[in-house]
Formats: sequence, C-alpha cells, structure tokens
Amino acid sequence: MSALLEVSGVSVSFDGFRAINNLSFNIGAAELRAVIGPNGAGKTTFMDIVTGKTRPDEGQVLWGAESRSLLKMNEAQIARAGIGRKFQRPTVFEDQSVTENLTMALKANRNPFAVLGWKPSAASGGRVADLAAEVGLADHLARKAGELSHGQKQWLEIGMLLAQEPRLLLVDEPAAGMTLAEREQTTALLVRLAQTRAVVVVEHDMDFVRRLNCKVTVLHQGSVLAEGSLDHVTRNPDVIEVYLGR
Repeated sequence: MSALLEVSGVSVSFDGFRAINNLSFNIGAAELRAVIGPNGAGKTTFMDIVTGKTRPDEGQVLWGAESRSLLKMNEAQIARAGIGRKFQRPTVFEDQSVTENLTMALKANRNPFAVLGWKPSAASGGRVADLAAEVGLADHLARKAGELSHGQKQWLEIGMLLAQEPRLLLVDEPAAGMTLAEREQTTALLVRLAQTRAVVVVEHDMDFVRRLNCKVTVLHQGSVLAEGSLDHVTRNPDVIEVYLGR
C-alpha cells in the first residue's frame, strides 16, 4: 500500500533554531496515527508544513497516488486537495445553529461564484443530517453552537471539516478540556473516521493515546525519535529519557 502523505528529509529553521530536523513521516489512506512528544518537539510546525502555513528549507512533502508536491501549493489549494486541520480551540459560529454551521461548511466547499446564489437544498439538508449523525450531534441540530458543551463544539468543528470531505484529517489535542464521557465518544469518533481516511492526532494525554490503540510517532527536537505501538515506544529508553521521565 502506498502512502497517502509522504514527508521526507524535511527541515525548517526559525531565527537559527531548527524546529524540524530531517523529519520523515508517512501515513496510509485509511490509518489512525498519534503524534506525541514534549513541548517544542515540532508537532505544530509539522502540521504547519503539511497544511502549507510554513515552508520548509529542504525536503519534500508528497500527496496522494500521483505524489503531488504540497510544497508547490498554497494553503487553500492544499485544503481543496483534501487535507483538513482542526486546531485545539474550536472555531464555530457561536450564534448560529448546528445546522447553520454545517450548512456554511458545505457551502464553503463550493466554488466562490456558485456560493453567491447558493440555497440549501434537500440534498444539502440530508448531508447536514448525515454529518451531524456522524459526529454525534443528530439531536442538537436546532441548538445554537454557543449552547453546546466544549466537547460538542469540538465535534461540530470536526463535522464542519468533514463537510469538505478531507482524505487526511489533522486533529490537535482533541481530548483537552473534555469530560470522560466526551473523551470516550471522541475516541470512538476518531477510530471510526480513520476507517475511511487518514487521521493524525497530536496529543499530550497518554491515556487518550492509549485508548486510540494505534501506531504512535514520537517527535523530539524536530525528528522522529521512535515509532510503533504505544507500548513499544514507551519502553524505548530514549523516549523514557526525553519524555516520560519528566
């Protein structure tokens, strides 16, 4: 199976500080991966490079079966190519309903000229209902997003990303601030999403990573320090020293 995303030999420096150092990483088309590492390990910069926010000094980032270079695309082109990113803080339209938030996300996925005259249709209404069901918000369609719990806002934002039909989803610390029940639902959601697309979860919370039960990539000083199951990487003496021993 060929990789959906292949990052090879990527480095980037900011003011002489090497944030990413000869990093190589790849993920398959339907795979769940957790990325962990201490603060400053390069996790956010890695996501910035994949989404086109930061340009590396060297290396390549290839995408899809055609191995297209993401480094030749801007952020909007990368998003359209099928890469969605969910930041740690949910950015939903608080005074709009769940339905309206999801409908706007569908609309944003169309060409800008078509959007001017775009009106919700039966098909888009069905799609919104499907998206809400997929992220566990089927019973909350009429509620304003501002009334939702923290966890539900996170799910709504994932639903808004799914409206764009991404083939790769980058999710930053989804478990932060969630109740135990919400965390369990989030685990189940991410596992389910990874059956049909690639999902990369950047997370600090080891208990949450364990629940994901997937391959783990450990970053340290901008490079991959270890990779494998959580049990495998947490037994690695280097990982213990730089990360777990603190």
